[in-house]
Amino acid sequence: MVTFGKRLRECREAKGLSQQELAKRMNTSYTVIGKYERDEMKPSIDVLKKLTEELDSTVSYLMGETDDANLFKDKKMLQRLQDITKLPELEKNSLLLTVDNFIKATKFNLL
Repeated sequence: MVTFGKRLRECREAKGLSQQELAKRMNTSYTVIGKYERDEMKPSIDVLKKLTEELDSTVSYLMGETDDANLFKDKKMLQRLQDITKLPELEKNSLLLTVDNFIKATKFNLL
């Protein structure tokens, strides 16, 4: 199982930052970053949000809700999803059925 700490370390290293460099950006000490990475301590939601900004990641990725680090970074796609959730139920279900069928057809090269 990939933990928060492992994902945090992976993101930090992908940005080419040491624990000290990330700590400086976060206005904390490198020992705190180390504790996060060893899963000895969890950050507050405010700190977590700042970590995602510094590491160009998402809360969902760091918390293990998704394995795709880029899933929630596309602002246009997020806006579309928000717009879909505001549709009346019938229209929303019709649109989602269309999208599901399109994805399925694309996967099987039917288009």
